[in-house]
Amino acid sequence: MIIVTGAAGFIGSRLAHTLNDLGYLDIVLVDDFSRDEKSPNHLDISHTCKVERGDFGDWIRDNENQIQFIFHLGARTDTAEQNKDLFDTLNLNFSKMVWNLCVEYGIALVYASSAATYGDGSHGYKDEHDLVNSLVPLNPYGDSKNDFDKWALAQKRSPYFWAGLKFFNVYGHNEGHKSRMASVILHTFRQVSSTGKMNLFRSHRNGIADGHQSRDFIYVKDVCNVCSHMMHGRLKIESGLYNVGTGNARTFLDLVTGTFTSMGLKPQIEFIDTPEDIRENYQYFTEANLTKLRASGYNKEFTSLEDGIDDYVKNHLA
Repeated sequence: MIIVTGAAGFIGSRLAHTLNDLGYLDIVLVDDFSRDEKSPNHLDISHTCKVERGDFGDWIRDNENQIQFIFHLGARTDTAEQNKDLFDTLNLNFSKMVWNLCVEYGIALVYASSAATYGDGSHGYKDEHDLVNSLVPLNPYGDSKNDFDKWALAQKRSPYFWAGLKFFNVYGHNEGHKSRMASVILHTFRQVSSTGKMNLFRSHRNGIADGHQSRDFIYVKDVCNVCSHMMHGRLKIESGLYNVGTGNARTFLDLVTGTFTSMGLKPQIEFIDTPEDIRENYQYFTEANLTKLRASGYNKEFTSLEDGIDDYVKNHLA
């Protein structure tokens, strides 16, 4: 039995579908299933049962002898949210509970960390454990993820295998419910479909041109492949933190231009001020160092930005 928390969300639902495609049908979906806009994400996943997030701890205790692996991908992911107590409850304390139960019952664990832990990038983007205490995230979401990474590394007892995956900018199918936090590809598709043009944030930093803010964009299919790699290699892969990106930063201008191209349209792009509530804490550059991931034996090539956008737009959005 494989558990996926956050199964009604973006990455969790896509991972559950990927597991189905690999032949795994004994899957338990965990989430808050009350949000109707998330229903399409998990409607057609083959699964054994669904468990409400609030019941998950008791459910593990009652079914621990049947569980082989837990993917803990459920989290509050809004980078503009300022309620620290909310992040402490959903991202930090809930994750501690899952970790401790995995230790108690001998269950392997993969959990979602984030590239938001790297803050402004002044310490680089290496997933080395001795750097974690030096990182200064730019928002409470990043703090919550880094706080759990620090807590996990400080534990004397850990699951027999665990991996904290530092997801960079993930895009792809099933992110429609994420509203403001959805990828710029989805926002571009929607804006262009309704107005014929796309508004991009202008740069507020000297030396960086408008639209040349750069991120490591990774297609959700590749993220799911890395998750599968961790599960199948759990007896030989070293536990720890791992970056999950492509290792190749691209500009938002590249991203939007590629979306127009996949829609068969000439780019029409205008620049607007970055909203003040995120302007001071905006990451202008991220790029995953993949040395550890490659050393773990993951040798698949990552989907190029152009190919990923083309697949997403033509096969899912259009």
